[in-house]
Amino acid sequence: MLCGALTLVSGCSTLRIGYSTAPDLSYWWLDRYVDFNGTQTPRVRDGLAQWFAWHRRNQLPEYAALLLRAQTEAMADTTAARVCEWQAELIRRADTAFDRAVPAAADILLSITPAQIAHIEQRYAKVNDEFRDDYLQAEPAKRAAATLKRTVERAEMLYGTLDENQRARMAAALTHSPFGAELWLAERRLHQQDALQLLNKLVKDKATREQAQLALRAYADRIEHSPREAYRRYSDRLSEFNCALAATLHNGTSAAQRHHAAQTLAGWEGDLRALAVARVDAPAE
Repeated sequence: MLCGALTLVSGCSTLRIGYSTAPDLSYWWLDRYVDFNGTQTPRVRDGLAQWFAWHRRNQLPEYAALLLRAQTEAMADTTAARVCEWQAELIRRADTAFDRAVPAAADILLSITPAQIAHIEQRYAKVNDEFRDDYLQAEPAKRAAATLKRTVERAEMLYGTLDENQRARMAAALTHSPFGAELWLAERRLHQQDALQLLNKLVKDKATREQAQLALRAYADRIEHSPREAYRRYSDRLSEFNCALAATLHNGTSAAQRHHAAQTLAGWEGDLRALAVARVDAPAE
């Protein structure tokens, strides 16, 4: 839910509208997995409204302040270590947002039925098929092209159009990426099975609210820090590579592209500040 909501911060022109509709979008996304019943629906919607009201008041100002800092940094060269510091800072804030969502999420988990767990399993199978289509093209050239396309599109959201030399340098750099779609899919499937086992256990044991919260936090920790040492090592290598790639890309941009990045960040900052002070219907706590 949180990842989907934060993805809305992807375009200045649509951010305000997107964030305002995020509670509904998040509900629809969750409902595709769970297929909520008539009793659960109002509780889920209310929980989402409460969470987004808190997020708007408490975290959007923090993100706006980060974007203000980023505007200055965008005009100078950077390092892989600095990119990783930014990544860690964003993860810390995401952890805070998740922690805020746990009590309401745990309450909903305790109402999940065996039929809904089966529905979640079916949805997992569908999203795994979609993952294979997006990331596991049979031909290496097509897979490399898809990876380059995704990377360029993300970079151009910030810097504007990349020139041919920049694209070529990025394509060359990506050939050294440790990213393995098969590894990622295998880890995803293990997390999915973990989630299904967790839900079945909560139902079978008639867990308390406190037990559900503890189980949910432990599950999130296993996602963030894989219990599989080999995957943790892989994840660390990939993170280091991506930080270096981002720094290399940034340091290879022109003055005009950096100005474009600073303007884009300023637009996002302005939108977040406007959203943070906008009236919300959910009561404060």
